[in-house]
Amino acid sequence: TMQKKVRTRIAPSPTGNLHIGTARTALFNYLFAKKMGGKFIVRIEDTDLERSDKKFEKNILEGLKWLGMEGDEGPSLGGDYGPYRQSERTETYKPCIEKLLSESKAFYCFHSEKELAEEKENLMKSKKHPVHLCEYRNISLEEASILREVKNDHIIRFKNHVGHKITFKDLIRKDLSFDSDLIGDFSIAKRIDVPLYNLAVVVDDEIMEISHIIRGEDHISNTPKQLLLIEALGFKKPAYAHLPLILGPDRSKLSKRHGATSVDEYKDLGYLSESLFNFMALLGWNPGDNREILSKEQLIGLFSMEKVQKSGAIFDLNKLDWMNGEYIRRKSITELAKLSQPFLKVKSKKYLEKILELEQSRIKKLSELPEKVDYFFKKPNVDKDLLRWKNMTDEEIKSSIKRLLELLKENKEQDIKIIEKVFLEEAGKMRDRGQLLWPLRSALSGKKASAGPFE
Repeated sequence: TMQKKVRTRIAPSPTGNLHIGTARTALFNYLFAKKMGGKFIVRIEDTDLERSDKKFEKNILEGLKWLGMEGDEGPSLGGDYGPYRQSERTETYKPCIEKLLSESKAFYCFHSEKELAEEKENLMKSKKHPVHLCEYRNISLEEASILREVKNDHIIRFKNHVGHKITFKDLIRKDLSFDSDLIGDFSIAKRIDVPLYNLAVVVDDEIMEISHIIRGEDHISNTPKQLLLIEALGFKKPAYAHLPLILGPDRSKLSKRHGATSVDEYKDLGYLSESLFNFMALLGWNPGDNREILSKEQLIGLFSMEKVQKSGAIFDLNKLDWMNGEYIRRKSITELAKLSQPFLKVKSKKYLEKILELEQSRIKKLSELPEKVDYFFKKPNVDKDLLRWKNMTDEEIKSSIKRLLELLKENKEQDIKIIEKVFLEEAGKMRDRGQLLWPLRSALSGKKASAGPFE
């Protein structure tokens, strides 16, 4: 059989900045689509108009672009399956809701929010599942239209089957099954022209011909509802894959208390987009060997759903720091200077490059630069304990400093190579070379650790 063309999607809602979890989900969708020669689509789910904000949409789209997975179609790119914002698609949902109502697969529910909240509370008190089996499920559309005139509250619900098993094959978790009685008559729209999440997402995925739904495991409970809607509307059933959650080092779900959670925070901390891309690809997947530093092309070539793990993926900041350092060392100095510009505002490109040559092998992230090289821009503050090598006495420190100044005066016309030779010879005459070389380095930099004095 002809394999159906692969189309994957990420559909974030613009109610906050691009989260690392969303970015990792986008990445797995991207890698899978590219591996299969398919397309990766970006779609904005902005139906929650109160909380949606254009500035978050901009942040999400810019973050994906910075990470190198802009998508093949999307709000800023266009494509043949648009529009790519839910708020611009309102016309597409109404006919689907009308179809379900007319085939009595959906119905109007007239319970007030207060009644529903009380029902939920009572069910929970009596240790029952808080599901709503609605007494309005069998009223005719004529009755419903009369009730709509007298009652303020109404929503539209899906009429669920009773005593029915919903099963599906998950590409990562294998067979999953759900009991329809634990889902009840779930809501699908606020009004005929205002769909809720489960309905909107199913309609969008059908119209955009999405073949694989790859998303976080926190969505598993939505899948049976979406499958019921797909069946009721006569849509094609996509393949599902639910990714493991990202966990903090304490194995709880990654949150702000573990540190930065949005992509732009990592960018501002001086992580490179390639190392974040590489690091996120290894959150819940690995190539099956010990390789860790992998380019985008390698990751696409190696990626497979079979190797995605079921258990949570630990976000290890030390590993990200190590990996970022590796990527920094692979950059050319010219490239590194471009990337460092926001962190070190140095007018002369040449001067910046010379400074970076000293630090390229030593830093883990670009944000460390200002603190590490401030002695190039201001006189260092040095206390005498910083000048002390091992157990030198104050007198010995003084005489070392004096000797350093004499040598500098005598050789100030010389080339650095000769100066280095002179200093090393002089240091060799001492009980311990560090007695001369440590105060030289620490007086120049004002730091416990820095590049060597001659560099």
